[in-house]
Amino acid sequence: MDYEIIQINHNSWRIEDSGVRFFLLTGTERALLIDSGRNGKNARDIAASLTDLPITLLNTHADGDHVAGNEQFESFYMHPAEESNYRRGNRSGKIIPILEGDVIDLGERKLEVIHLPGHTPGSIALLDTSNRVLISGDPIQDGRIFMFGPFRNMQLYIKSLEHLQSWAGRFDEIWPSHASIPVYPDLIDRLHDGAQTVLDGKVSGRPEEVFGNKICAYDLGFATFLCDISLDSPN
Repeated sequence: MDYEIIQINHNSWRIEDSGVRFFLLTGTERALLIDSGRNGKNARDIAASLTDLPITLLNTHADGDHVAGNEQFESFYMHPAEESNYRRGNRSGKIIPILEGDVIDLGERKLEVIHLPGHTPGSIALLDTSNRVLISGDPIQDGRIFMFGPFRNMQLYIKSLEHLQSWAGRFDEIWPSHASIPVYPDLIDRLHDGAQTVLDGKVSGRPEEVFGNKICAYDLGFATFLCDISLDSPN
């Protein structure tokens, strides 16, 4: 598979994989691979080509474009609320539960876990405290945010954005898994207000078909929410 590996700084890389990206972060003692990609099963090999440190995997969530390389790992960090999403693909591996407030210490580089349910029940972001960066997974981005089908919940998503607003003073930029990188904390407020207008039926959508699903796309100019056709009111 073709990947583009881009070094962000001396201890951070992003791997671009057909519209989705995953990350490798290193500290002085170990490395963390954040997600394992869409297409290939060699995410660990890619990470090992960039560092000699021991490598641990963490999944921001379990959608298929983030877990293709999980089979190279016997175990990995994942929020326990995400297990049903992960196992529905008959995927193997031991889930090491990780919860909001947990800290992963890579050695002189600490990452705090923030739970952001809504896009999926166990979606998480990581706050790289020393670098003032949020690695956001899918919920915070300026692309097409999937909010249709099993496990999606727009009301929980809005509450998660409200929760994340309380953290905004602790990071200066955001590294999403899709679309532009970096984006900035003001996007959180815009996504919150935009999602609320969609939920309240105050913005018109257009019908689309995505992976065989008939959905409604709400293009807000700065991001697009892809929702179930039935999403036309808070109820």
